[in-house]
Amino acid sequence: MARKKQYIEEEVINKAMHLFWRNGYENTSMQMLEKEMGINKFSIYSSFGSKHGVFLESLKSYKKSINNIFEKFKNGTEGIADIKQFFYDSVALNNEANNQKGCLVTNTYNEFSESDDQLIKEQMGEFMDNLKVLIIEKLEMDSTKDKDTVRKQANFLVLAKHGLAAATRVNSSKEIEDYIEMTFSNI
Repeated sequence: MARKKQYIEEEVINKAMHLFWRNGYENTSMQMLEKEMGINKFSIYSSFGSKHGVFLESLKSYKKSINNIFEKFKNGTEGIADIKQFFYDSVALNNEANNQKGCLVTNTYNEFSESDDQLIKEQMGEFMDNLKVLIIEKLEMDSTKDKDTVRKQANFLVLAKHGLAAATRVNSSKEIEDYIEMTFSNI
């Protein structure tokens, strides 16, 4: 007879997510996962297959946790103001989540940029593509912008969002506010 799990998968994945968020994938060991998740290697392998499996589930959990701000962004009707608010909401969310800094997706995007891990690259690409599509939709609400301007500004804002995620790891709240305000001063 199979043993009953003594843990709730969602809770242990949330703990793993925060560990990966703090340390990155490569710098997180199985021993660290065991300690943080409060379960042994056998349980980790049994439930998630590998460290990579735990990481994939952690990314899903993170995406679920940011779903509210993406829905707010998606449903906004104010165009550029919605994009700016999304920047502020992203900073607020990442700062309140157990004092984590940055964005787990951006951190992963950077860490795996030269990796051969196609599954992670696909997930990161999909996330970034979805973000860019939303930004384009908001920029297109301004009928004075031509397609080329929208494309250039969308590319700029996606890169600015990456920069914002990195900046939140080391810069003060005032510096972050100045960064966002300056980013949008010419959009």
